[in-house]
Amino acid sequence: MSIYSYSFEKNTLTVDKILAVMKKSIISRYERTENNEVIVDASVRSVEDLYSNFDRTAPYLKKDLDQDFVEYVIDCMHEIGRTDFVIRISLSNMPDKMVMDRVRRSIRTFFQYLQVTERRALRTMFRRSLVLFAIGIALLALAIAATRRFSSSEGVLAEVFAQGLTVAAWVSLWEAIANLLLEWLPHRQDIKRYDRVINAPVTFRHLPLYKSAGQNHTV
Repeated sequence: MSIYSYSFEKNTLTVDKILAVMKKSIISRYERTENNEVIVDASVRSVEDLYSNFDRTAPYLKKDLDQDFVEYVIDCMHEIGRTDFVIRISLSNMPDKMVMDRVRRSIRTFFQYLQVTERRALRTMFRRSLVLFAIGIALLALAIAATRRFSSSEGVLAEVFAQGLTVAAWVSLWEAIANLLLEWLPHRQDIKRYDRVINAPVTFRHLPLYKSAGQNHTV
């Protein structure tokens, strides 16, 4: 028994080491600030490239961010985990300070909107799970009552009816529990990721068209 336990523990440690090395390798592709923060860099020609084409004429704070840019930032959140980071916008045409501040506010506003959407989805999931749980309890109570009332002498149909109520009750209860177990954590993780983006510093730098950066994303 001790040999098998040691072997299992050794394999577990090996897997943990492999995962740690893989994560370190992924993060090592990113540039770092002087404070050792990961730099999530997006390269664009101008500020307008950060926004959806459909909303180009709208004010900055009311524009939708470009979907490629949003997905890139979210993918980076998955890769870097809990590591501190900054968002750096590399542009070939540098905007003035007022536009930079507006871009910072629009990024925060957009991810706040995504966060609100996730919280709404989380509440909907909780309500659905609560309804399913209540239905399951009600069906289970009916099944118990039916089982007590209908004896074997009542016939096959009565027994099948009671068993069907029991099955339906457990299906409803399992669906409620499965929703909580499978959907709660992803929603919570997305809310935390959006919160990190909301609070992340956003910096700007001038980047000529011919120059390329290490871990950049071109929008």
